[in-house]
Amino acid sequence: MLWIALGFIVAAVLIVVTLYNRLVVARNQVRNLWRQIDVQLKRRYDLIPNLVNAVRDAMQWEKDTLTDVIEARSHAVNARTPEEAARADSAVTAALGQIFALVEKYPELQSNAQVRQLMADLTATENAIAGSRAVYNGSVRDYTNLRETVPSAFIASLFNFEPAAYFEAAERDRETPRVALR
Repeated sequence: MLWIALGFIVAAVLIVVTLYNRLVVARNQVRNLWRQIDVQLKRRYDLIPNLVNAVRDAMQWEKDTLTDVIEARSHAVNARTPEEAARADSAVTAALGQIFALVEKYPELQSNAQVRQLMADLTATENAIAGSRAVYNGSVRDYTNLRETVPSAFIASLFNFEPAAYFEAAERDRETPRVALR
């Protein structure tokens, strides 16, 4: 009888350890993927001042748009969590959309090699961010499922595994964008 009881205790400990380790691996995967997105966002934010400087002279009458881009970038750089970054990212995306639309309005900018290269770099970075966002959100989904399903939900609760936030588009990003050429 003692061996049976000892067998159950060992099995229970192994189950708890296994579930705990799966939760830790899933949480670390979410954190790692967020850091990868953060690196890409930083690259994006580093490209923005270069683009603004490249177009500033030709877009003398568009100072409000340039100011909006710089302010949005400033808020985004200071974001610390996925939730803050998602909110700031939507503002940056909207501001960059305005810049891209305005570049189309100025033929001298369209023919400027530096502006074209910066826009291509930003577009490539945007695509990388979108792909990483999808992978990150999939990882958050997997972690959340593990955290909320039985029996690992008990372990997650016992060891205070916090929920992870999805990197979601802001509500205004779900609407069709309107570009106002000033």
